Amino acid sequence: MRSRTPKVLHELCGRPMLLWPVTAALAAGAGRVVVVDSPARALEQVLPKGVELAVQEQPNGTGGAVAAAMAKLDADGGSELDAAAPILILSGDVPLVSAQAIGELIDAHRDGGAAATMATTILDDPTGYGRVVRDASGAVERVVETKKHGDSTQAEREIREVNTGIFVFDALALRQALPRLSEDNAQGELYLPQVLDLMRADGARVSAHVVADVRLVLGVNDREALARVRKLAQAAIHQRHMQAGVGIMDPDATVIDVDVQIGRDTTIEPFTTIRGSTKIGERCTVRHSYLVDCVLEDGVSVGPFGYLRPGAVLRNGSKVGTFVEVKNSDLGAGAKIPHLSYIGDADIGAGSNLGAATITANYDGRAKHRTTVGERVRTGVDTTLVAPVTLGDDAYTGAGSVIVQDVPPGALGIARERQRNIEGYAERSSDAAAERPSDAAAEATRDRGGDSG
Repeated sequence: MRSRTPKVLHELCGRPMLLWPVTAALAAGAGRVVVVDSPARALEQVLPKGVELAVQEQPNGTGGAVAAAMAKLDADGGSELDAAAPILILSGDVPLVSAQAIGELIDAHRDGGAAATMATTILDDPTGYGRVVRDASGAVERVVETKKHGDSTQAEREIREVNTGIFVFDALALRQALPRLSEDNAQGELYLPQVLDLMRADGARVSAHVVADVRLVLGVNDREALARVRKLAQAAIHQRHMQAGVGIMDPDATVIDVDVQIGRDTTIEPFTTIRGSTKIGERCTVRHSYLVDCVLEDGVSVGPFGYLRPGAVLRNGSKVGTFVEVKNSDLGAGAKIPHLSYIGDADIGAGSNLGAATITANYDGRAKHRTTVGERVRTGVDTTLVAPVTLGDDAYTGAGSVIVQDVPPGALGIARERQRNIEGYAERSSDAAAERPSDAAAEATRDRGGDSG
């Protein structure tokens, strides 16, 4: 990835790549989930509650990672049920595996009576993947690495069935095989697929379950591959929403994170980005806007060019219009901010209408303060509300006002200098300009040292 960020922490549609297979395992009913990390423990910060962390002290390959996970399970005194349950191995850089695919793999393992079942797939271009070699009966004979010259023969490299890095093992067979892994290979690592060789040598059967949908088992090794996988993940997210009754007018011009929730009959117009854990109700319209970790109740309208930042809550039937930014604010039912405004750290009452260029000055240089606007309030254009300040129900503000004191309910707050007109100002300005020396004359005067008289 050429990055200081660990590969599996790179973001994929609003979720670290690692959490995609973790979420799938939990959805498939995994009794315990253990994530293996390096001694730096960089992954610990993103793990959901209940997911355990095991540390692989040495970077000694996939076999060493599984050994660390098994040590974690055994050290915590797993129950007899844990000991008998099959062990599912997923890769943090194979993010699109689904709960359904996991369930089908486990079913195939149980039905086949094998000591190990590996998930494989067929690729048109298998370059870089380990090839699956089968015996005459169709059982897995071995997995051949192809990354370095000498790892494989030409015939083996022509095999298109590849190892996806996803396995199900009989727990006892895995525990017996792991201590016998050897680092005698081109990589100098404990190579997990060698477990399959050891099991076969013990007389156990090793089988393979082919995953027909290649997309579910694609790995990510660089940013180009991440972009390809992100496109697939985004398409699946769009499909899920559209099948649930959401109108996405141009999926190719729309970004929606995986944890976003959208209600039926809501329309998402092109060039909209919806990030984080945003929740959108039914019958809303979002036009060419950017939404992050916000809540829209039913019948809300946003945009075009709206920016809803974390903590923004838009109640039923409210509106945020063109070039409006809202942050950490609650906009009451039916309230409107039509255009060209910034509302931060504010509570806006139901039915209020904030005129163009209404601004909440919420920061005094040391701390942020909230603004409270009552119900049915009308602010004039170019109103600045200097927090902390409160506008009572049915209050008004005059255009161009800087409101620094509370406005009582039903009152009109005006805070601006009285206008005065200077007659003949344009003419006098023209006369004064004519009497001034030209720039060249002024420069010459400076060069002479100024007038002596």
